[in-house]
Amino acid sequence: MHEKTVGASLPSPLALAYLGDARHSLYVRRMLVERGMSKPGDLNRESLLFVTAKAQAQMFERIEPMLLDDEREMFRRASNSTHLNKPKNASGKDYRVATGFEAVIGMLEWIGDTQRLEELLRTAHGGEENDKEN
Repeated sequence: MHEKTVGASLPSPLALAYLGDARHSLYVRRMLVERGMSKPGDLNRESLLFVTAKAQAQMFERIEPMLLDDEREMFRRASNSTHLNKPKNASGKDYRVATGFEAVIGMLEWIGDTQRLEELLRTAHGGEENDKEN
């Protein structure tokens, strides 16, 4: 459990998912630029491999065994929200899992636990940011 979440007043799970979406997108963009990509069209096309509901649902499967109790609870609350928009290009299940994933990322960003955030994002991406180096 994160010390900063005990008794803390966190934003709503969907607000944290919104923040988490932005934080995950920044992580992906940085990863792609670090790989040496520089053309905006290529960057946008490649980023879509990581920021879709289906891709995020798969990433969540990688980090699920690592989740702490409060992260698991945030995932549950966000993915079970009744205020989710109907997905256009994803299954309802993937969309709910992706929303939960984003809420966990958003919570870690909100409380400032950058070490844990980076650990989960690295695992979620399967070490993909190191593919160019290896």
